Amino acid sequence: MTYELTAIELSDSARTWLIERPIEITVYIVIALVLRFVLNRLIDRATRDKPGGEPSLLRPLKERLPAGTRGAVAAARRAQRARTIGSVLKSGVSIVTLTWCVLQILTVFSVNVAPLVASAGVVGVALGFGAQNLVRDFLTGMFMLLEDQYGVGDIIDVGEAVGTVETVGLRVTTIRDLNGTLWYCRNGEIARVGNMSQGHAVAVIDLPIAHSAAVPRATEVALTAAIEATEDEAIADAVLERPQMLGVNGVTAESVMLRLTVRVKPGQQWAVQRYITQAVLAAFDEHDIAAPLAALAAMRGSSAN
Repeated sequence: MTYELTAIELSDSARTWLIERPIEITVYIVIALVLRFVLNRLIDRATRDKPGGEPSLLRPLKERLPAGTRGAVAAARRAQRARTIGSVLKSGVSIVTLTWCVLQILTVFSVNVAPLVASAGVVGVALGFGAQNLVRDFLTGMFMLLEDQYGVGDIIDVGEAVGTVETVGLRVTTIRDLNGTLWYCRNGEIARVGNMSQGHAVAVIDLPIAHSAAVPRATEVALTAAIEATEDEAIADAVLERPQMLGVNGVTAESVMLRLTVRVKPGQQWAVQRYITQAVLAAFDEHDIAAPLAALAAMRGSSAN
C-alpha cells in the first residue's frame, strides 16, 4: 500500500512538472508575445502617415509648423516625430510585457516575487541617481517632441550652435550650422531654444549714410526702393507685409544708421535682407545719397588740397 501511494505521488509530481507547469509557462509566453504584437501593430497604425493627413497619434498634440513650409519638409517632420514617439511607446510595451511574463513564470515555480519587486525598486532608484543626465535627456526629449518645440528643417539657436535641425532624437539633437559643422546637442543640456522657423521672421536692414546726407530724403528713397524690391518676383512670395522705415537707429562718428524692417516667411529673412540692401544701395547711388566712406574720402581730399 505504501509503495502504491508513493507511485501515485511521484506520478502526480511528474505530471505537474512535466505537463502542467510547462503548459502554464507556454501560455504566459504566448500571451505576452501576442499582447506585444497587437500593441506594436496599434502603435504602427497610429504613427503611420495617412494619405492627405498626419499620423493619428499626432492629432491630439499641438504642432507648430512654420508658415509656408513645403509639403515634403512638413511630412518628414511629422514622420520623424511620429516614429520617435512610436519607438518610445514600443520600448515601453516590450518592457512591461516582458516584466509581466517573467514575474508570472517565477510565480509558477512558487518563487516569492515580492522581494524581487522591492529589490528592483531599490536598484531602479540607484540607477536613477547614477544616470541622472541620461534620464534628463530622455525626459527633455519627450517633452520637446510632445510640445513640438522644433523639428527637422527648422533653423534654431540653442546657444553655441545655430543652424538647421537635421535629426531629432530622444537623447540628442543634431544641428548643421552655416559653416557646415554638425553639432550634437544633448537635449538635457539645452536650456533655451530660439526657433527662427515658426510663424514669421523679420528682415532687418541697417543702412548707413553720411552725416551730410539729408535724412528725410534718404529715408524716403530707401523706403521707395524697398517697396519696389519686395514686389520683384525674386522675393515677392517670401514677403508677408509692406516694408516699414523705422528711421534713424544710431549715430556714430562715421555715419548715420537708418533701419528698415520687413516681415517675411520663416527662414527667408536673410535672402530678403540681401536683396533689399542691394536695391537700396543702388537707389542711394542713383539719387546721390552720400555714403559714409565716400563723404569721408571727399573731406580728406579737400583738406589735402
